[in-house]
Amino acid sequence: MKKRTLREQYLFDKKKDKLIILAIQIAVLVLFFGLWELLARTGAIDSFITSCPSRMLKTLKLLARQDLFKHMGITLLECVCGFVLATLLGTIIAILLWWSKTLRKVLEPYLVVLNSLPKIALGPIIIIWLGAGYQAIITMTVLICIIVTIMSVLAGFMECDEDKILLMRAMGANKFQILFKLLLPSSLPNLISVLKINVGLSWVGVIMGEYLVSSAGLGYLIIYGGQVFKLDLVMASTTVLCLLAALMYASVALLEKHVKKSR
Repeated sequence: MKKRTLREQYLFDKKKDKLIILAIQIAVLVLFFGLWELLARTGAIDSFITSCPSRMLKTLKLLARQDLFKHMGITLLECVCGFVLATLLGTIIAILLWWSKTLRKVLEPYLVVLNSLPKIALGPIIIIWLGAGYQAIITMTVLICIIVTIMSVLAGFMECDEDKILLMRAMGANKFQILFKLLLPSSLPNLISVLKINVGLSWVGVIMGEYLVSSAGLGYLIIYGGQVFKLDLVMASTTVLCLLAALMYASVALLEKHVKKSR
């Protein structure tokens, strides 16, 4: 048998570690649902209140014959729209704040106050302004994500090595060149981190918006299930929600992997 080189052995061990972690993660998930089902079947927990995997599966099968994918599509579309808008607008505003020191000093306290404001308090105002539709839900998502995006991206810009900026200025570079050739490339890891944060925040915003005003979507199903005491529907919708959030996070993780390879 051919002996592996040090590099090949390193890559093999790294791949093996990843497979072991993945296997453990799957085992934990299977154990969790298996224990849940066992406790429900033995009567240790009340399946009417806590539901159980088998009942959730029956509910999902029933919904799949009706309009489950419609509700999933609506919530996913709202989430992606809010996620993209918040990320783009937040990054643009962060660039403007970096560009103008005066503007940054003027707006910094307002950003801190807005970040601490419970966005749910703005729900009734948003509904009155935009109506009881998807616009209000997307706006709620943007409001929850945008301040964190601005502050995180701006922090990444401000952490850039000042000596490199001074060097580029000494070589005659203008602010556009500093921004596109130094700040944005050096801030890519920070931008990826912002995307990861926004994945979670955007789902929070969408569900919060659907709690306030919606006639379709996973948030609507959760609210409806709670109102009519269909806990199977609530838990099944929550599980689907977790799955969609995980897929969205995995997409960002793939983007991060691609960015690291291309650097």
